Amino acid sequence: MSSATSTASLPSGLGVLTTFPDVLFIPEIIFGGLVWILVASSKVPSPMLQGWVMFVSVFCFVMSTSLLCLYICGAHGGSSSWVALDAICQVTAALFYLSASVLEAYFTYSVGFFTASPLVMTIYQENIAAVVFAFLATLMYVIHKVYSLLRWKSS
Repeated sequence: MSSATSTASLPSGLGVLTTFPDVLFIPEIIFGGLVWILVASSKVPSPMLQGWVMFVSVFCFVMSTSLLCLYICGAHGGSSSWVALDAICQVTAALFYLSASVLEAYFTYSVGFFTASPLVMTIYQENIAAVVFAFLATLMYVIHKVYSLLRWKSS
């Protein structure tokens, strides 16, 4: 795998799937999709918290999928402005996912006090899974962000 600091341009074609940090699009999409599914399938006793988590997961899923498709198609054409766009998108996604992960963890922690009924226990377990995948997605976006900023700095 090539390093993000060795080249200042974005790969195109299937090279996106073999170049670090761009290969991180795949786990970002997978973990973000899992967060989206788990939050959408759980009951919503607190719509404000769950609404933000749902917005972040859908927004980042669509953004990552769109960027991946555009990079594979070579829509950037080697332009350096796409390197800046990539860095901005990764920074935004990392901050959004960090806030959503913390809110989802807080919500799950507060639901944990009321786990007497089986229905609430199911909601609790789904939210624990959502928290785990949200923090994994956050980690992927933070790693991608760091290497995208290094690529942007060297461009």
